[in-house]
Amino acid sequence: MLKVFLKYLVVGGMNTALHWVTFAVVFYSSSHNQMLSNFAGFCVAVTFSFFVNAKWTFQSEHTTSKYFMYVGFMGLLALACGYLADKASLNPLITLLGFSAISLFVGFLYSTFVVFKEE
Repeated sequence: MLKVFLKYLVVGGMNTALHWVTFAVVFYSSSHNQMLSNFAGFCVAVTFSFFVNAKWTFQSEHTTSKYFMYVGFMGLLALACGYLADKASLNPLITLLGFSAISLFVGFLYSTFVVFKEE
């Protein structure tokens, strides 16, 4: 389990970089709110994360249903974090840090026990 988590962590680092860059571009260049900026960052990074984790981390088949399960759940998490950040008027950096931490652990558990669980 530790080896799988470490692989997930490496993919998460790359995924986080993609997410943060996209968040910054959307938030600062087009004056969107944090909810939409966080969701846009998520959308760019999630496909990369799903396919790399399926193939390398979990050595699992990547199906359409698994993709939509992963994207749907993680997308709701991204929207919720952005929504709460907007309501609390949080600094965008806090939003990114918070979502990155939450999605790392919650995403790993969801991926391990739901999306890519061994049959």
